[in-house]
Amino acid sequence: MSHFHGHPAMSQKKSPHFELRSGNVDALLLALNTADASALRDDLLSRFEATPDFFSNDVIALDLRSLEDGQQLALDTVIDTLSTLKARAIGVVAREAQRPWAEAFGLPLLDSQSRRGGKGAPANGQAARDGEERAAAPAPAPAAPAPAPAAAPAAEPARPVPTLLIDKPLRSGQQIYAQGDVVILDVVSYGAEVIAEGNIHVYAPLRGRALAGVKGNAQARIFCTCLEPELISIAGIYRTAEQALPADVLGKSAQIRLADEKLILEPLRMK
Repeated sequence: MSHFHGHPAMSQKKSPHFELRSGNVDALLLALNTADASALRDDLLSRFEATPDFFSNDVIALDLRSLEDGQQLALDTVIDTLSTLKARAIGVVAREAQRPWAEAFGLPLLDSQSRRGGKGAPANGQAARDGEERAAAPAPAPAAPAPAPAAAPAAEPARPVPTLLIDKPLRSGQQIYAQGDVVILDVVSYGAEVIAEGNIHVYAPLRGRALAGVKGNAQARIFCTCLEPELISIAGIYRTAEQALPADVLGKSAQIRLADEKLILEPLRMK
């Protein structure tokens, strides 16, 4: 029996305090290829722990479809690991046979769809990865037809993110985060960290950590006039000082770019 039985007009009344709309919730899709929760945790931490702001409270759907038939994964471990990395799991994408055990972890089941970058896609950030698959949770449809809304004003074009300029040395323990590119005119000392969603330019010795394209921008690059870093990273692909740099870039002008998920270190010809 309907709660509003005997009062049909009430179901049509529009409340000033809330409104139900149909829509989609955008989320990153994390494909899980192993049922070994411990190995998965170690891999996630080793990949992203060095970039503490990579996810920045992103919401993530767990895609279980790559697991083999009969495999089950301790999703609570994955959920806790993502929380450590400042990300939040909001649901799972699963095959029909996986749904009973997946639902036991308290996450809702979501549908997924392939999303290709286009003219309407953001120019940067995690939603700008061309060809990335996302998860979408459909919101409930309105209980009753709503009056046609007035025409919305045309959206203003997105303003470009200004380049961050740092003209002082970065000391050990200092961290800089740029939503776009960052230009640094003084030394980045050991123990200092530069994080950017775009490119990193250091016109001085780079001795600390430099992480470019942290929101997944694989086209980002790192440029510096004296390469001596503790760690360099582009879009989550990193290299530490434990792996010796080639002699033609160590302590010299260089650029770092990403190709086929590998870091390429090249001399930067200064003329």
